[in-house]
Amino acid sequence: MSQMLALVILMAILFIGDLVAVRTKAWVPSIFVCAVLFLLGYWTFFPQDIVALAGVPPVVATMMMYLLITNMGTLLSIQELKNQWKTIVIALSGILGIIAFLFGIGTFIFGFETIVVAIPPLVGGVVSALIMSEGAKEAGLASLSVFAIVIYVMQGFAGYPITSIVLKKEGKRLLQQYRSGQLAEKAQGKAAAEVAAASAVAKPELKLFKNMPEKYNTDFFKFLRLSLVAFLAYQTSTLLAPVVAVSPFVLCLLFGVIATSVGFLEKQVLQKANGFGFAIMALMLFIFDGLKQATPSMMLEIIYPLVGTIVLGVIGMYIFSFIAGKILKVSKEMAFAVSLTALYGFPADYIITNEVIKSLTEDEKEREMLTSNMLPPMLVGGFITVTIVSVVLAGIFVGFL
Repeated sequence: MSQMLALVILMAILFIGDLVAVRTKAWVPSIFVCAVLFLLGYWTFFPQDIVALAGVPPVVATMMMYLLITNMGTLLSIQELKNQWKTIVIALSGILGIIAFLFGIGTFIFGFETIVVAIPPLVGGVVSALIMSEGAKEAGLASLSVFAIVIYVMQGFAGYPITSIVLKKEGKRLLQQYRSGQLAEKAQGKAAAEVAAASAVAKPELKLFKNMPEKYNTDFFKFLRLSLVAFLAYQTSTLLAPVVAVSPFVLCLLFGVIATSVGFLEKQVLQKANGFGFAIMALMLFIFDGLKQATPSMMLEIIYPLVGTIVLGVIGMYIFSFIAGKILKVSKEMAFAVSLTALYGFPADYIITNEVIKSLTEDEKEREMLTSNMLPPMLVGGFITVTIVSVVLAGIFVGFL
């Protein structure tokens, strides 16, 4: 198979995944469709090295991971997170519930290594799944390497319908309060806060380069600064290695936050350098490359722990988020919805919330009220669980293998 034919086939698979997700309004996630097509390909006519053949060898995917995780750090605004502190506590409580139930119950059923591999992808996204998959592969645990990818692919099927149900209940409760006049002032206050936050984002971000003409801030200068921050994170991890093992990916996240705070990086620098789409494409292909080890017999072998860990995780998430919501005076529906963002993150949290809002009312003012009350917690919840905590957990848990 030629390189360009391999590339065309892989791009066609990614497009079909997106097409199905758009047509089904994300009820059938693109990641699932792509995974099924990759499996069918590997079981029939795909060469085992089709991803590397298309131009994405492991070394390229590793580079993209460094850049993407550092870019994740640039999304963090301390002020925005302060405004949603209750959401953060609830999201962390949900993750604590997953960890408690899987370690407390799951370890006895599925074994320690299976639970260690399962937790980071279950509370996160593509990056944590890849970290655990590579860690399991290096430890000689081939089936668990595939398990990390499959649990990432499948967890949304638990998250999407449950989130939609609880958000509809929350939306109906809010509409009832709004129509009786209880929520009018609160909605206006939140809208004002969002306008203030939006204006704050519009301020100059590159404080360290404020006197530099904008024409010199080229795409390559953005890549240079992003690469430099990622390199400093890697170098720090290497220097710390004799004393304490800290994943360079965790440090990339931290250094991205610091670099943005001091004005060395702008928010979403990879998007602004026109490199985000390509980076995600390379990383997604590398994720699916891990499925080449998945034989039909291996898939049957991991179905039982797959279903069991997701069910236990969701139960633990519900109980812990319910307790946190009770203490913080947040409805059990909203608390559970926020914690469920760990199962899919952005953009699914945005899509599901908007779909629910549109289904509940045709009135624009009511939709604005629902959006101001429901969307910010869902977005912050997804950011905390998938973007930050899952990467930190993966960095820690991979050392247990």
